[in-house]
Amino acid sequence: MLKHRLIHPEINAIIGRAGHHSKILIADGNYPASSTLGPNAQLVSLNLAPGLVTVAQVLEVLLTAIPIDVVNTMGIPADDPYAQEDPPVWDDFRRILHEASSPVPLVPIQKWDFYEAVASRDLVLTIQTGDQALWANLLLSIGVRKPGE
Repeated sequence: MLKHRLIHPEINAIIGRAGHHSKILIADGNYPASSTLGPNAQLVSLNLAPGLVTVAQVLEVLLTAIPIDVVNTMGIPADDPYAQEDPPVWDDFRRILHEASSPVPLVPIQKWDFYEAVASRDLVLTIQTGDQALWANLLLSIGVRKPGE
């Protein structure tokens, strides 16, 4: 019986095979997930309906199952309205990380660099959500399990 909150069998199988520095994309509903998979990545579609499930919900559950070293957001181009301030959903991500006692900050990487990072051989999983929040994509790098954990 699993002790963490993640019970999705396919996601558990993929993260169980992943190691340090492997990457997981949690994609919002607008992200072109099927056409941007890296060569080693699998796609799990959790986009049940608009708004279901959200990137924040997936992040919250994943944090119970794996350590995270890096959390990248998709950087916002200068001509976007959110270029002057962070999208509201980023505050949700920060709150979830804080509540999970994760010291990892959100680190934006520019939009086209983000797409390149997702296309890398290190990406093992893309989780497509139905999130309608703008700029809600997260690229997670798996950390290490410390002795005694």
